[in-house]
Amino acid sequence: MAKNKFHEGSGPSQRQLRVGETIRRALSDVLARGDVHDPELNRMSITVGEVRASPDLKIATAYVLPLGGNGQEDVLKLLARNKGELRRLMAKKLVLKYAPDLRFQLDETFDRMDETRRMLAQDVVRRDADAPDRGSEDT
Repeated sequence: MAKNKFHEGSGPSQRQLRVGETIRRALSDVLARGDVHDPELNRMSITVGEVRASPDLKIATAYVLPLGGNGQEDVLKLLARNKGELRRLMAKKLVLKYAPDLRFQLDETFDRMDETRRMLAQDVVRRDADAPDRGSEDT
């Protein structure tokens, strides 16, 4: 039986992952080198944590965070204002048929990791984690 043309699984396809990582590297390189003609944007250090490509590879959502976490809303505004130039500069580095439209969102991964660490550090959780597994004794 032939494979479906469109990916129907719960996660992204290998192609989406590969293209997303290629875009992330190209975008990071453009931002790190300061190739954009916006002095406000060039003054900021921006981390591109992840890029997710849509199934048709026409839209790429970049999850970004300014270094130190300060000025998050300003970073989103600056990136949105310069997304055309970023797309053009990034397209020069990519070997894709089309340069995807860029969207920017704040990367909340670090916040979630901090929250998880805080939860795991609670006495109740630590006590439960240190308790012996009683399920194996009953069987």
